[in-house]
Amino acid sequence: MNDRLFVVTGGPGSGKTTLLSALARRGLATMPEAGRAIIQDQTRIGGTGWHGQDRQLFAELMLGWEMRSWHEAQRAGGPVIFDRGIPDVVGYLQLYEGKAPAHVRAAAELFRYRPTVFLAPPWPEIFGQDAQRGQDFHEAVATAEAMEQAYAMAGYDLLPLPLTTVEARVDFVLEVLGRSV
Repeated sequence: MNDRLFVVTGGPGSGKTTLLSALARRGLATMPEAGRAIIQDQTRIGGTGWHGQDRQLFAELMLGWEMRSWHEAQRAGGPVIFDRGIPDVVGYLQLYEGKAPAHVRAAAELFRYRPTVFLAPPWPEIFGQDAQRGQDFHEAVATAEAMEQAYAMAGYDLLPLPLTTVEARVDFVLEVLGRSV
């Protein structure tokens, strides 16, 4: 476990990336989401390692990204906020493939974060689709549920983010961080 590493998880379109951008503007170290960058890169090179093509390869690429991010965060001096973590890969595979391979589950046990994970709940008022987010709201809800299950199975406690403005969410996270670090 690493008490300085905090994760924000949830379904697509729930405000995770917007929240992390706002936290970064307040001076906190953040780690970007793997999935969006991988989809952009794979599309650019004509690769198949993305959600719409080869989900197993996509999951392996996300796993490698998340482990690298975890190692990179070890060099930071203060708290680091992750836009998803390794248990998200477990949740993704459980949702779309039925189960996660043993090595992915082992990574989720080995590379630990703060025991309390922020959950961005599904929020229809802010949900939107774009070039990298093709899921509809129904799939976003199912993804959020899969992430909740994956983190709970890995021994994390989930703390739902309030459905409120970005600034109020930032204040909420900062209050929790202030109590934790």
